[in-house]
Amino acid sequence: MSNALNQEQIAEFFRANPDFFESNVDVLLNINVTHPHGGRTVSIPERQLIATREKVKLLEGKLSELITFGQENDALSEKIHLLTLNLIGCDSHEQLIDTLYLDLLDNFQVPHVAVRLWNVTVPPLSPDATPPEFQPVATELTQFVAAMSGPYCGSHPVYETNLWFGEHAPHLKSYALIPLKKDGVFGLLLMASENAERFYADMGTVFLTRIGDVFAHCLARHLRLVPVPTNV
Repeated sequence: MSNALNQEQIAEFFRANPDFFESNVDVLLNINVTHPHGGRTVSIPERQLIATREKVKLLEGKLSELITFGQENDALSEKIHLLTLNLIGCDSHEQLIDTLYLDLLDNFQVPHVAVRLWNVTVPPLSPDATPPEFQPVATELTQFVAAMSGPYCGSHPVYETNLWFGEHAPHLKSYALIPLKKDGVFGLLLMASENAERFYADMGTVFLTRIGDVFAHCLARHLRLVPVPTNV
């Protein structure tokens, strides 16, 4: 019967006897292992030092990423804060819409923005004089937006909403749809970009939700919302 120990038994021995190398320093110093980045051999203490340095380098990289993300989020939060103040200071729904378009373009570099509103009362206007924001939209779209639990981001437009951007429509590759809600859904904020990576399916939508909420609540101060009947 062989008395040879397998690797697991050896490992278990060292786990059960953590002070073994303290009383057998000569054994530790005379054991050599393969260098992780070359063919030469090194001592166990040197190998441990290499492993520790690699772990530190990895942690430093992760910390640097977290710091970068934190700085980007801080900058974005500041932009949304300023946008909120600008929207609160508007005196009409026309000024609100213009301010939103300009701010998203200048400070967020969103090249294409559109708003559509329904279930609101507006002054009677001729079809030619009706602003795009109050033009009729398909019932399917209003039903889709009403069912949204939050912003939608992705590469596909919903119900040809890309056509709202006219000649730019064929070049658009990513979209963000944000429902406008105040005691019910009454509109849609649509952002679009030629960059396919600008609005993608798995991106975070916290900031988009905040923009939509602030804009919707400010609009509700200047527009009369029409109650939507519910089926009993």
